[in-house]
Amino acid sequence: MGVILCYLGAVKLLVLYRPNSEHDTEVESFVRDFQRRYEVGKKIEMVSINTRDGAATASLYDIVAYPAILVLGNDGSLVNFWQGTPLPLMDEVAGYAHGASG
Repeated sequence: MGVILCYLGAVKLLVLYRPNSEHDTEVESFVRDFQRRYEVGKKIEMVSINTRDGAATASLYDIVAYPAILVLGNDGSLVNFWQGTPLPLMDEVAGYAHGASG
């Protein structure tokens, strides 16, 4: 299980997924295409759910289905989230991410 963390201004976009699962290619493509489309040149950090930090992130936001995409405010508050498949539309995620940052 991994966490992809992407900073959009003061907003954080987290993508929690399980590497080497049936969804990993779809999730990695989503993130790559999202960054390309919205020119997100910010840091992306992957964290395994098997670590304390990864497990704590999933627990903190009550994530029980993967993949999961979370939009967090600059204070760590949950703005919106999506769990499981199908993945949300990129425009929907970007709307919440950019709306929360400004």
